[in-house]
Parts: sequence; C-alpha cells; structure tokens
Amino acid sequence: MADISSITKLREQTGAGILECKSALDDVKGDFEKALEIIKKKGIAKAAKKEQRVTTEGRIGTYIHTNGKLGVMVELNCETDFVAKNEVFQQFLKDVCMQVAATKPIAIKREDIPSHIVEEQKKIFLEEAKGKPANIVEKITAGKMDNFYKEKCLLEQPFIKDNTQTIQDLLIANIAKIGENIKVNRFVRFEVGEC
Repeated sequence: MADISSITKLREQTGAGILECKSALDDVKGDFEKALEIIKKKGIAKAAKKEQRVTTEGRIGTYIHTNGKLGVMVELNCETDFVAKNEVFQQFLKDVCMQVAATKPIAIKREDIPSHIVEEQKKIFLEEAKGKPANIVEKITAGKMDNFYKEKCLLEQPFIKDNTQTIQDLLIANIAKIGENIKVNRFVRFEVGEC
C-alpha cells in the first residue's frame, strides 16, 4: 500500500495523477525509484502519441542577465492558446530560457547542428585518438561525439536545476502534465562581445 508522502512526492516530480502515482507505487510494492521509472515510461509513451500533433500556438520567453550583457529569446510552441497561458507551460519556458543562457547550446537537437561543425569536431577527435588501434579510435571518437552532442544540443543537456534530468526529459514530463504537444521551436542567445 502506497503512503501519502510517496504519492505526493511522485506526483510533484512527474505531474502524473494521484491514482496513476498510487497505482505505480502499489505495482512495485512502494519502491519509489521503480515507480518513478514506470511513470516516466508512461510519460514517454504519452509524449510519443502527441508528437505529431500540430503546435501553432505558444509564447516567446526572454531572459536578460542582471549585468545587461547576456540575453536569450526562446519560442516554445503548444497546441492551444489556453495551454500557452498555463503556469506549468510558462515555468518550462522560463527554465528553457535560463538553460540557454547558462549552457550556450548551438542547436535544439543533433540533426540541427550544421554538418560542417559536426565534421570539424569529428576531425578534431580523430586527430586526438591518432596512433591507437582503428577499432579503439572509432569508439573514442563516437564517445566524444556523443559528449559533444550532450553539451551542444539543448534537448540533450542536463537540466541546470536538476542534472538527473535532461531538457528532453523535462519536455516529456511537461507534455504528460499538460496533455498537449510542446516543442522548443527556436532560440537565440546574445552575449556582448560574442558573434
């Protein structure tokens, strides 16, 4: 039998309904981590079902650092204007703005990084691994490219407020909470002295 504090904690972390949280906890005999995993998987499934839905509404969020030398604009889209006014949606937009300001991503996802940047990065990693056996060079380069993507792609970055989650995890959780498709459409980051 799931206790109230575990249900509440699970609900706060996932945005799932009370009955869904209770059911997940009951299924795993109160093991919080296993219940969290079950809820996350359900959230991923919900998000996948909504992924193809059109997102023509949304908001543009901004962040200007206190020194006035750093600014960010993010366009976050959803399906309805009602959701765009929702507090959960607005908080996610603020979090994404702060993430962009703090981490300097160059793209939303891997496919968005220009191919010349990817090729340039691969060459650097291949050069660093020179002299090692070919199969090792491949593994080293693949691992370093994976880390490069995790650093430079917004959706793959660890969330600055909770590094156990990526921005993609947060996006999926918010889709599950809100019940609509949400997309980070674009962002721009300005910093004095940088081009």
